[in-house]
Amino acid sequence: MRISAKGRYALRMLLDLAEHQHDGYVALKDIAERQNISKKYLEQIVPILNKSDILRTTRGFQGGYRLAKSPEKYTVGEILRLTEGSLSPVACLEYDPVGCERRVDCPTLPLWQGLYRTINEYLNGITLQDLLDQQRERYANDYVI
Repeated sequence: MRISAKGRYALRMLLDLAEHQHDGYVALKDIAERQNISKKYLEQIVPILNKSDILRTTRGFQGGYRLAKSPEKYTVGEILRLTEGSLSPVACLEYDPVGCERRVDCPTLPLWQGLYRTINEYLNGITLQDLLDQQRERYANDYVI
């Protein structure tokens, strides 16, 4: 499994919005500058996030984006599934029930199912707030005398 730029950038965008949630609506150009991501690329990600009601939007001079809910309500797993589709490590697990004709006799199916379960449990156990807290803790311990 490999997470694409779309998934990584969506996560960074939402993390930026979580970090600036008290600033009101945030312009896409500001996120792009802070995250060093092309504004055009972010414009391609926004419709995916808008369809899922993760973002609130407003237009006009003070327009921009903000999270629809608080950062602890969004898991990394949820965000990556929106942008990446399935997080399955193998194609046969992308559908339930398993669509592979070898599923009954496949000696590796339990291995892939365990990996898939582990991936989902891990990513579903981390929220945007957790990432913010980790970032703040890292910066708080990064000082020079």
